[in-house]
Amino acid sequence: MTKNDNKSDTTPCNGGRRKRLGVLIGGSGLIGGTLVHYFKTRTPDDIEIRAPSSKKLSIRISEDIRTYLLRVRPDFVINTAMAALDSDAQLAFEVNYLGAVNLARACCAMQIPYIHMSSASTLPCGENLTEDDHLPLSSDLTHYAKSKLMAERTLRYMGKHKGLDFTIIRLAIVYGEHDHKIQGFHRLFFTIADESMPFLITKKGVRHSYTNANKLPYFVHHVLDHREEFSGETYHFVDPEPVPLDELILTIRSYLELKTPRELYVPYPVIRAGKYFLERLAKLLNWFGITVRLPPELMFLENFYKSQTLASDKLRESSFVDPFPDETIFTALPRLVIYYLTRWGHLNLITTFNDEVFGCNELEEDFRLRPKDLLQSIHADSTSPFPELDQAREESR
Repeated sequence: MTKNDNKSDTTPCNGGRRKRLGVLIGGSGLIGGTLVHYFKTRTPDDIEIRAPSSKKLSIRISEDIRTYLLRVRPDFVINTAMAALDSDAQLAFEVNYLGAVNLARACCAMQIPYIHMSSASTLPCGENLTEDDHLPLSSDLTHYAKSKLMAERTLRYMGKHKGLDFTIIRLAIVYGEHDHKIQGFHRLFFTIADESMPFLITKKGVRHSYTNANKLPYFVHHVLDHREEFSGETYHFVDPEPVPLDELILTIRSYLELKTPRELYVPYPVIRAGKYFLERLAKLLNWFGITVRLPPELMFLENFYKSQTLASDKLRESSFVDPFPDETIFTALPRLVIYYLTRWGHLNLITTFNDEVFGCNELEEDFRLRPKDLLQSIHADSTSPFPELDQAREESR
């Protein structure tokens, strides 16, 4: 890192106001990547964001945290990191809990705000759950839920007893572009697009809350600008209206013009038995050297049959104004369909819709069928140095 890198957070801008520097943990994920893109494109003169990779800063190592933050000296820290849903106890504890707490300790020492992304996994099933609701802490919880719940409790303890300036933002089922890991809602979408769901794996009346990833950066920015209002508080960042799961599945089916899943509701005991069979089959195949990894979302299979809706009254009554009040998961579906079918098609994960999504691409056709002709054509027409760069080189002499 150069000396100029360390000075960026003190550069005056906008009439002498100091440019703020933030550190974001977990920038490679859907939420982290969306936040980085927002601050890079929307606030280049006001806020600069550093999103170090785990090679530069591993939150599992407290010395990494201390060394990096001492060198960068940020004005705030945002933590969007999370261990994989099916991580073992050690990884879930070290990333979701210990890493979050050590970041908070550093922020407390530096007296800077700490924005922590939490999850609805800390909540029970039920309707209209408030920010004060939470699961009882017990050994029966999944490693993911347990570690997230413990992190929330410790942050509140540090806020009360150590003076930590924090805000906890609980997210529900997140939707948005650029989820490269196919998880959560996008796993459901993938399953439907792959025609792997013959019937409805839910029951009538089941509803869930959803979080719009594209709206979240506006809220985080607002929270950073209004610390007096949001410090020490927990907020549910969800769309105002919960969504019936069966309606969502059938709407996706309609957009994709598929015949499945058919409108037949499969009882939970049948699904649970199927899950048990798949787990036993996966272990059997492992004996033959065939590694089978089931989607980690299977641990939430019971939630397909139970409602969990988060109250958004506290968010609505705050000073934050929704930048896209009419946008919901249903209005976002057209662009999500195009984005993910294109991405999955390029990765050869789903090829059913390639003709509709990609159309006819002459270069692709030549690459597949006539590579020699394509190579000769490129050598003849497209290997000259870029004139702009060549001119710039000459001018710099």
